[in-house]
Amino acid sequence: MKHAMLTNQKLFVNLNGGIRLPITVQGTSRRMLPLSSSDLKATSQQDDDGTPCSEQLSSVAGGIVALGKFDALHIGHRELAIQAAKAGTPFLLSFTGMAEVLGWEPRAPVVAKCDRDRVLSSWSVCCGKVVPTELEIEFSKVRNLTPPQFVEKLSKELGVRGVVAGKNYRFGYRAAGDVSELSRLCEEYGIEAYIINPVMDKKQDILDTQFTDTKERGQVSSTRVRYALSKGDMRYVSELLGRKHRLILMPNNEQLVSSKNNTIVFPNRCLLNLPPKEGIYDNCHIVFDKENVVPCRVVIDTDNIQLELVEINCINFTSVDSPYLNIEFGA
Repeated sequence: MKHAMLTNQKLFVNLNGGIRLPITVQGTSRRMLPLSSSDLKATSQQDDDGTPCSEQLSSVAGGIVALGKFDALHIGHRELAIQAAKAGTPFLLSFTGMAEVLGWEPRAPVVAKCDRDRVLSSWSVCCGKVVPTELEIEFSKVRNLTPPQFVEKLSKELGVRGVVAGKNYRFGYRAAGDVSELSRLCEEYGIEAYIINPVMDKKQDILDTQFTDTKERGQVSSTRVRYALSKGDMRYVSELLGRKHRLILMPNNEQLVSSKNNTIVFPNRCLLNLPPKEGIYDNCHIVFDKENVVPCRVVIDTDNIQLELVEINCINFTSVDSPYLNIEFGA
């Protein structure tokens, strides 16, 4: 797609009657990591970011890998990254294609893929000024691995020096392994294991009434983030994420429903990640960069998302060349 090629370029938007301000669209640093040479794509010896697969493997060697799903990139995930950074070079290891393999119903991500770099970059303040790197493994390649086989992969094929996991982490085929086995296997293969307590959700009163999942023990989780969004409780969402929720749209001229005075409407199919429930949200902002934000009110209904600008004619949307529109929700 044309939009996917718009990386690391200076784009411009007209603000306040024709003033042109630059916006930089950053490229992604996420890497699809093969587990062995047999997993390399036959069509290319490079990943999407142009990095040869051999270099990706060597970049992980000696690093500290945090284990998890990392959908919402919430404060619990951030704590895993912080602990990994304390022990060495931090990486986040997660799996792609789980929904397809396990037959789960597709659902929108909490964090848009194009926005993950920004979130991880913000974590560098807590991670010794180092930005954690995301590594992805195709779930189909590892789903049948026993716990010992999985740790062996980490040791012999990735060459990691250590792993970080939450106390409730499970791994291996059908989640057969727990952290006790993880620690034992890591010691066997000469890998350091750091097991940390989960970050607990302060709102424990909703545990018994809203969550029936046996994995729920009151810790901050992506499930809780999705629950808070479904209730439209943006203060709660911010507490769980450790930041304001940012909704990303990728509109084009054909998808513009209407634009009148200080209001613009886009269809919900423009959304790249999960919005809060239908309703009216004040104290929101259209974010172009750290210095350039436009206050607005957001109205979400079944079919559309409506942006009502606080100041009339403060922005000309038709002149925005960036493929993305960033909407940040106030708490």
